[in-house]
Amino acid sequence: MTQSAGQGGAIWRAMTMANLPDVMAIAVAVHPDYPEDEAIFAERLALYPAGCLCLVDADGAAGYVLSHPWRPCDIPALNALLGAIPADAAAYYIHDLALLPHTHGTGAASDVVARLVEHARNSGFAGMALVAVNRSAGFWQRHGFRETHDAALDRKLASYDDAARYMTREF
Repeated sequence: MTQSAGQGGAIWRAMTMANLPDVMAIAVAVHPDYPEDEAIFAERLALYPAGCLCLVDADGAAGYVLSHPWRPCDIPALNALLGAIPADAAAYYIHDLALLPHTHGTGAASDVVARLVEHARNSGFAGMALVAVNRSAGFWQRHGFRETHDAALDRKLASYDDAARYMTREF
């Protein structure tokens, strides 16, 4: 995915290993209830750099997204290394989208979701998946995602919290 400017002068650009300290600080601020080690972020970036982007504005790093191919109807465990992208990865998974509060309402989140959808389609995936947390299900619904229920998925979601929702978008 190429670099693009969003509203308010913020730019989504490719994440690098040098961005990880800023990404970790954003993760701690935005997702304090879902801590993950820096090794998780580094591995996602190493396994699928095309799906890892940073939002940069005049103040510096303001957000990030981690995404990668994965199995449909499966949730990678929180704070667990993947080891590899599975050979049977048929869905495009958004692991994490986090924006600092001052970027809310700028269109930056919608911009990156559109970019990820385009990337997933162009890469031949039939759909996308994610776990919505922090009361974000409405945002994802506005972008074409729908809740998907399955007994096995519901058990895995319990490791997040009662409000977490597994959501999918088919193409």
